[in-house]
Amino acid sequence: MASLSKKIELYAKENGVNTIDFLSDVKLQNDIGTDYIKEWNLDIPEPTAEQIASYETAANAAEANAAIDATRRTQYLSWQQQMEMIYKDQKNGTTTFKDHCDKVRSDNPK
Repeated sequence: MASLSKKIELYAKENGVNTIDFLSDVKLQNDIGTDYIKEWNLDIPEPTAEQIASYETAANAAEANAAIDATRRTQYLSWQQQMEMIYKDQKNGTTTFKDHCDKVRSDNPK
């Protein structure tokens, strides 16, 4: 199940709000066993429960892709290591960097 914050981000983006500060714009709370909107301070209407629920699939996909992106970032190695691979590829006529990137992508598909 996707987080309420991700569903709110998608709802807001669809309604023209690209960034949300969850400390001041929208305050969430969980004191009844489930997350809910405690305070809404955006210039767009607060979404209904049905509107929030309609973002479940998209939010699940966004969260899964974010996890894949985080894994890929660690596996791509540091920029220094990448530059070294690129330099050696240019010097030696090899494709080590491209092969490395292709493997990271194939090991972590979206």
